[in-house]
Amino acid sequence: MQEIETARGWIEASRRIVVLTGAGISTDSGIQDFRGPKGLWTKNPAAEKMASIEHYLGDPAVRRAAWQNRLHSPAWQAKPNAGHFAVAQLERLGKLEALITQNVDGLHQAAGNSAEKVIEIHGTIHEVSCLKCGDRAPMERALERVRAGEEDPPCRSCGGILKSATISFGQSLIEEDLARSQRVAEDCDLLLAVGSTLGVYPAAGAVPIAQQAGARIVILNAEPTELDHLADVLLRGSISQILPQLVAAAQ
Repeated sequence: MQEIETARGWIEASRRIVVLTGAGISTDSGIQDFRGPKGLWTKNPAAEKMASIEHYLGDPAVRRAAWQNRLHSPAWQAKPNAGHFAVAQLERLGKLEALITQNVDGLHQAAGNSAEKVIEIHGTIHEVSCLKCGDRAPMERALERVRAGEEDPPCRSCGGILKSATISFGQSLIEEDLARSQRVAEDCDLLLAVGSTLGVYPAAGAVPIAQQAGARIVILNAEPTELDHLADVLLRGSISQILPQLVAAAQ
């Protein structure tokens, strides 16, 4: 396939690659995406309430349901797939400038990407944060309390509401992460967007920023994205199959 060969050549020649990943890179690890044809919110629009800070704060029933979802999340058993390992390989080769991920599952770090390279633009499920005092702690501690019978465990420091350290609808993103994402997008020579519908901003904004700065754009996704028109190479298909092909010959 000529598009794959072209993208492979660009990866080989590049020295400052930025990778932007969305939920699609983790679906082969058993984690559902949200907006795809079989996505969590597509099949169950009510589930989106748990991703709204307004509903989470205002409705104890939503919080109780959210804690049960966290307790039984397939993310705890999920393992990195070949797509994650391909991104980690780019770092080992010294080509990865930064990895901007919309995912909160931590699978990039599990695959071998260093925390210093990863910008978790939407936070992480591996920690909890108090919405009152800001204290953070490992998620597993809170889940132990849920297993022990606490349906909506409060913060042990101040009694405030606890929530996974993810960015919900209605919450502000971290300014430092936003600034860094823009900076690396402006400085990269190739941006590889993988597994994202590219419809959620400001994360998707890295694509036009990189394109306007002169970087080549490669978009790999199972379904069409909202920014396909900006791609220099557009690839459709299985991320865990195609992404390793792109990286395999790189040195």
